[in-house]
Order: sequence, then structure tokens, then C-alpha cells
Amino acid sequence: PPPGPPGEPRPAVLRPPAPPPPAPSVIAVCSGKGGVGKSTVALNVAVALAATGERVGLLDADLHAPDIPVLLGLARRAPARSWTLTRAGGFARTPLEPVERYGVQVMSTGFIIGEDQALAWTADLVEALLRQLLWSTRWGPLDRLVIDLPPGTSDLVQAVFRLLPDAAAVAVVTPQDVAHLDTRRMLTAVRATQARVLGGVENMSWLACPDCGTRIPVFSPVAHERSIWSAGVTRLAEIPMADEGTEPVVLTRPDSPRAVALRAAAEAVRAADRLG
Repeated sequence: PPPGPPGEPRPAVLRPPAPPPPAPSVIAVCSGKGGVGKSTVALNVAVALAATGERVGLLDADLHAPDIPVLLGLARRAPARSWTLTRAGGFARTPLEPVERYGVQVMSTGFIIGEDQALAWTADLVEALLRQLLWSTRWGPLDRLVIDLPPGTSDLVQAVFRLLPDAAAVAVVTPQDVAHLDTRRMLTAVRATQARVLGGVENMSWLACPDCGTRIPVFSPVAHERSIWSAGVTRLAEIPMADEGTEPVVLTRPDSPRAVALRAAAEAVRAADRLG
């Protein structure tokens, strides 16, 4: 508008509010059984996606056994002195700061409690902590949030899909009958929340011969009718077994068979999410 007479304040210019940033795509990496390498897969998939230019966050939602900091070499040694939950269901109202590593914004209870400290809380308090980590963390702009879930069908797993109804699941198994059986149970619970299941990743699927590179099966094959694949889960990738230390193998040994397979898993996850 034109200015008024000299000495009069200029009329206010009303502008429409800026649109909120788009919500990130949420990928929940889950398993029915512990010990299948779920956290390692989640970390490497997050790092591989970030290497393509995506803005990626990684939330370690295995609140009782947070392994992501250990895999990054960032475990907290000193125990937390005291944690007091407010009646509003959170800690202090000070925002939590994620740790950036390899281009990924990372948040975990492993940054808050000591490495040997137990989180012996009731289910309602643990869900309050999950809400804090999700919404009180000062995440930067994100295209994708990868969540490393605890194994099984615990209250925490159910809470993630209830709080984030658009989250899509990626299952991690090893080629063992019990791993597939437990993950079939877990997927039944996930599907009951109406969540999308993008597919499954078979970790420790084979071992590369150090001399000739031939695939060597490590475990006896799982009967198809007892596998998650027979339950309509798309096989996204088969990842070989390797001792990769505490750094993401997609960066430390990018040409290794394991790194190539993990990058393929990340691309398959992105393609499945886009199609879904």
C-alpha cells in the first residue's frame, strides 16, 4: 500500500504465513528377533541415503538397548545423574540436540544415559521418552527419518506406529528359521496398525570366499513356506556376513560385497517407499 502523510506510521502489510516444511518420510527398521544386525542395517542404510544428497535423521528407538551410538563410537561413559519427568510427559523443556555423523542427524538414549546404565522404566514413562526424542529433538530439515526399532512386538514398537501412522516398515531377518518365525509374528502386529511394509532385508545371507569371491551359505536355507517371503514380503536385498567394526561399511569399505549390498538395500528402500 502507498505510504500515508509524513509522520504517520506505514500501514502493516499482511503476508500469508509460510507453508510448513514437508514432513519427512519415515522408515521404521524392525525385526522379530534380536541379534540379526538390525541396527547395523539401519545405520548403513541411513548413511547410504545421506550420501545420495538426502537430508536424513536416524532415531535409535531401542531405548532399553541403544546400540547406534556404540556403532558410531559415540557411547556416553558417564551415567546420567537424575531424570525427572514432568507431568506433561517429558523431561526438561530444553530441546535435545542431535549429533551429526557422516551427514546423518542422530538421536539416541545412548547420548543421555551411561553406557552401563539401565533404563528400568515403566511402559508409560518409556513412551514419554519416545515422544521427547521424536518431537523435542532439534532436528534440522529432513527428507527421511530412519528409526531403529527394538526387536519383537513391545509397547515401544506399537507406540512408534501409533504416533507415526505414515511410517513404513522394513524387516530385517537372518536366514534362520527362528528369525523368520519371530519376524512373521512381528509383521502381523505391524500390519494390524495399517502400516505399510516396504519389504525385507536378509542380513548375514552369505559369506564371500576371500580367495575367489564365491558365495558361501552360512546357514541352512529356511523353507519358503516358513519364511517372511511367503507372507507377501518383498525381498529388498541379501547382505553378506562380514566383520565391519564400528564404522559404517558403506563408507569405510565402499567396494566390499557387504557395502555394495547395503547401498542396494538403501536404494531398494527408497524405490519401494516412492512406489508406496
